[in-house]
Amino acid sequence: MMSSNEPQKTINNPIIPYVGTILGGLVPGEVVVIHGSVPDDADRFQVDFQCGSSIKPRADVAFHFNPRFKRSGCIVCNTLEKEKWGWEEITYKMPFQKGKSFEIVIMVLKDKFQVTVNEKHLLLYNHRISLERIDTLGIYGKVRIKSIDFISNSLQGAQSSSLGITKINTENGEMPDDSQFGVPYLGRLDSALCPGHTIAIKGEVNKNANSFAINLKSSDSKDIALHLNPRMKTKVFVRNSYLHDSWGEEEKEVANFPFSPGMYFELIIFCDAHQFKVAINGVHTLEYKHRFKQLEKINLLEVMGDVQLLDVRSW
Repeated sequence: MMSSNEPQKTINNPIIPYVGTILGGLVPGEVVVIHGSVPDDADRFQVDFQCGSSIKPRADVAFHFNPRFKRSGCIVCNTLEKEKWGWEEITYKMPFQKGKSFEIVIMVLKDKFQVTVNEKHLLLYNHRISLERIDTLGIYGKVRIKSIDFISNSLQGAQSSSLGITKINTENGEMPDDSQFGVPYLGRLDSALCPGHTIAIKGEVNKNANSFAINLKSSDSKDIALHLNPRMKTKVFVRNSYLHDSWGEEEKEVANFPFSPGMYFELIIFCDAHQFKVAINGVHTLEYKHRFKQLEKINLLEVMGDVQLLDVRSW
């Protein structure tokens, strides 16, 4: 899973229904990982992030995540306030299967929950109740749970000093103070690229995004050693190089297209002797063999397109 500090707390084999206090509450950057399986006779189960555990009156539920297995199945998300349900947000992608095990990863972000199941992005749910009020996790219905992990990981830590990359001012004049990661972004690696080098980019895909690009370039030519170009509308992830004034052959193979509009991501580029390896939100996504061989000349990182940049680092 995500790179992070030690899990702060693990609950093993809880009895369902499970209702437990979330120690220290939930903070942006925290990740809740639930491993379990769906029994053969399951009709539905739910994971509820609650404000307390009162039954009468029923405690508010900030985030109700409810897979239902009738017909082709769906996942209903909602919020319960003052014993009244709000509007349902229904997802018809169904990653859960009867008789099969699952891994749910719920990333807590400052404005939303982001849910991944079995290493595939599933849905986003905007907060309707403030995070500070959530103090209880409830799991109910027909489900077996093996473990619940609370992993603290200050993903969107405000302390993000950019490390190993220096922003180069772009032409468009004065930048407001807080936009050290304004897009288009151009940064210079503080040390030349070499095998063992890692570049980490944290960002959020714009809500109505079409595409964005991440380029590793050389400052002494127009060459682009690595061009990563996810296209949201067509769900195609293009990789290429621009050498000697022309684009090469595109690589597009990918097991799962990893991006969705509005989603938060951490993208890691690891430079190996023979290839780049790319992971997104802790899941290895692709390899790209070096076409531009003089690694030590690659010294610029460029990010452009429909994306907000939150942090860039290199080590």
